[in-house]
Amino acid sequence: MIPTEFTPMVAATGGALIGLSAVFLMAGNGRIAGCSSIFRHLLTLNFNAEFIWRALFILGLLVGTFIAAPYASNAQHLGYPSLSITIAGGLLVGFGTALSRGCTSGHGICGIARLSVRSIIATVIFMVVAIVTVYVMRHVMGA
Repeated sequence: MIPTEFTPMVAATGGALIGLSAVFLMAGNGRIAGCSSIFRHLLTLNFNAEFIWRALFILGLLVGTFIAAPYASNAQHLGYPSLSITIAGGLLVGFGTALSRGCTSGHGICGIARLSVRSIIATVIFMVVAIVTVYVMRHVMGA
């Protein structure tokens, strides 16, 4: 499988699992599953009950990646272009999530589910920028 191949069952299963985890976090902890906010508050290093659930959430994301990797037939095609581009991308994503007060998980999954106008607008902007980025990378830069 190549990274751009459309696999509807895999996508639906992944989406359902992400949605279910957001519901569990909201029901069990009263918190929104916005990964950028969870990670940003984790960096405050205030070691209390908030730190523990945030650390476990991020740890779960990392462990889940390693568990799922052997089952992802396209995992060998994924990689980082270079350390400098990866760092620049990470900084841009961090800046964007701070600017929009959230990320795709917070706005796109939890915010839209709550019918938040701000989240709907943010998600539309995320998607437009993603579409333009893919177009530029594939057709302008030839990557």
